[in-house]
Amino acid sequence: MPRAGLSPDAVVDAAVAVVDAEGPGALTLAAVAGRAGVATPSLYKHVRNLAELRHLVTARVQEELAERLGEAALGRSGDDAIRALMYAYRSYVVEHPGRYGAMEQAAQPEGDGPAAERLLNILYGALRGYDLPGPHAVHAVRCLRSAVHGFAVLEAAGGYGLPADLEASYELLITMVTGGLPRKGHAA
Repeated sequence: MPRAGLSPDAVVDAAVAVVDAEGPGALTLAAVAGRAGVATPSLYKHVRNLAELRHLVTARVQEELAERLGEAALGRSGDDAIRALMYAYRSYVVEHPGRYGAMEQAAQPEGDGPAAERLLNILYGALRGYDLPGPHAVHAVRCLRSAVHGFAVLEAAGGYGLPADLEASYELLITMVTGGLPRKGHAA
């Protein structure tokens, strides 16, 4: 009989709390069970194994990130949409480095599942204002994701120690990204 109050969502909540507090390397079934106040075998009624739990944490992070990016880009287009999306993505990573770090990068956002698909659709939607036929949109999403991911992960880890203004650096990154995207109606 499953413990009252324990559910797959509650197990994921506990897993997210573990990675928020102790980092992605601390995500074990024993740590999650301890956080949930149950014996480790009790988790098997809700998740098959650690691999499934990692996948569920990834889906949770993708959902949260998609929510944040969708709100930021809503009603915007072109460079304004990209700027808003890049700031929202960065703020999520900096605010939640543990859970972001626990996300399976291979599954985000080119993986499967509704959360990954929603996140990918938001990224493609933000790029609709540019001339990106066929596979060019895929390349642009990959470049956008790489730029934001790299900057934000380095920032969250304290990787920028020089005295130059970090916001000025990020604005330059946004300008470089948007400046490299072909405009609709202009020759490439």
